[in-house]
Amino acid sequence: MKKESIHIKKKRNFAVRLKNMTPIDILYQIFVYVTVTVFALICLYPILYVFAISITPYAEYLENPLKLIPGKLDLSAYYKLLHLPLIYSGYRVTIFITIAGTLLNIILLCITAYPLSKKDLKGRNVILALITFTMFFNGGLIPNFYIIRSLYLYDTIWALILPGCLGAYNLILMKNFISGIPASLEESAYIDGANEFQVLWRIIVPLSKPAIATFVIFHVVSQWNSYFNAIIYTSKRSLWPLMLVLREMVVDDGMALANQSTAADSLTNPYTLKMATIIVCVLPILCIYPFMQRYFTKGLLVGSVKG
Repeated sequence: MKKESIHIKKKRNFAVRLKNMTPIDILYQIFVYVTVTVFALICLYPILYVFAISITPYAEYLENPLKLIPGKLDLSAYYKLLHLPLIYSGYRVTIFITIAGTLLNIILLCITAYPLSKKDLKGRNVILALITFTMFFNGGLIPNFYIIRSLYLYDTIWALILPGCLGAYNLILMKNFISGIPASLEESAYIDGANEFQVLWRIIVPLSKPAIATFVIFHVVSQWNSYFNAIIYTSKRSLWPLMLVLREMVVDDGMALANQSTAADSLTNPYTLKMATIIVCVLPILCIYPFMQRYFTKGLLVGSVKG
């Protein structure tokens, strides 16, 4: 009943706004909606095109390469992928590094940004300068490789997580966001007997949920799409994330990987198999992304308050 009344109220408000709009305003709204719809379809077309190719027989695709609705469904490419062990190991590795990496990133982000938001922290400016320095200068690929190897992280799954678990840019944004929280809230907690950790986890973290949610989205998407660290820091295929499997199939034409399964259909065309691999690899993040989209609006303002 409550939902129905809210729907009726929204409908009434829309009718009032529409009644107060001039013809020019109506034309402008139509133009905006048409433009946004066209751009949305342009962005959606490549995904639909890849999916259409993945379920279209290759002979039919050659007859009409731009066809989006196949005359006959051909799921042999997906059948072949389901018999590819690297797809399953890639999913396991990607899901683990995405969840573990995101949790570690958020924890480090909170416990590092909070003390740096204190203006009376000794050495604060020096620490911030060093953090900012890393945004412009990097040791390079070879020194990073030697660090990973000297820490005995080479050929371990942690080599895919630890190098990017705390970014300087996100840290500065988080520090600025926490600096915008009124200090009176912390002072009240101190008066009630709370210590620094209690203030952080009971006051700062709950109030920083919009920023934390935004950084969770950024890191989840980044970890899901990462593959370069796996190329540099691993030599075992069992540690390949999903995107490295996709790269091997699409860029390096890894048909040898696809032919590992004896139960797979050997007649599947390599091009159709590539398109199916793309869909299988990006589908999970595409399904999750729309539900997280609303946090990006809030994320545009993260760190906009000077600390």
